[in-house]
Amino acid sequence: MQSAHLNALEAKHATLDRQIAAETQRPSPDQALLSSLKKRKLMVKQEITAL
Repeated sequence: MQSAHLNALEAKHATLDRQIAAETQRPSPDQALLSSLKKRKLMVKQEITAL
């Protein structure tokens, strides 16, 4: 059984993944925003694997 915290982290990870995909589809992606989103996604992933 997954905890509510794990579910929230997985949802946040999926949201960040969608934001990254949307930004990369733009004609001129904001590289600073992409970098920030990817770092946040990595931090969430690390928190998930630490559980």
